[in-house]
Amino acid sequence: MASKVDYQSGKKHGLQLKNQESELDSIAAEFAGELDEATLSKYKTQFMSYDINNSGDIDHYELQLLMEKINQPKTYLELKKMIEQVDSTGKGAINFRDFIKMMTGKTSSILQKILMFEEMGKKSEQPKGIPQKRSISDLP
Repeated sequence: MASKVDYQSGKKHGLQLKNQESELDSIAAEFAGELDEATLSKYKTQFMSYDINNSGDIDHYELQLLMEKINQPKTYLELKKMIEQVDSTGKGAINFRDFIKMMTGKTSSILQKILMFEEMGKKSEQPKGIPQKRSISDLP
């Protein structure tokens, strides 16, 4: 009978994150000849932020949360189709290898387009705070 692993404690959670990060690094090494280190690091950080339970896969629930976070809620069938477009293993989840292929354009999917627009939206954030005082003479 398999024992249930409790990842609620901080030390175990830290070990799980470290193990996941080393697994992702080994997968990223496969793409080292094609992509620069900064891009691979960005993809790894993105993937880890989307993989909430640190399972090494972005499953249906995590994809649903991601879509809701970027104000693009999808139905169950839409999410399932998005995963099927990218998933090469047939597990019903997106692993890091599939994620890199999707982000580099080797696998075309609607999810890739959505994530690209999300990144573009982050870059064009509006300035925060009180606007500067302007006089009528400053106007064009």
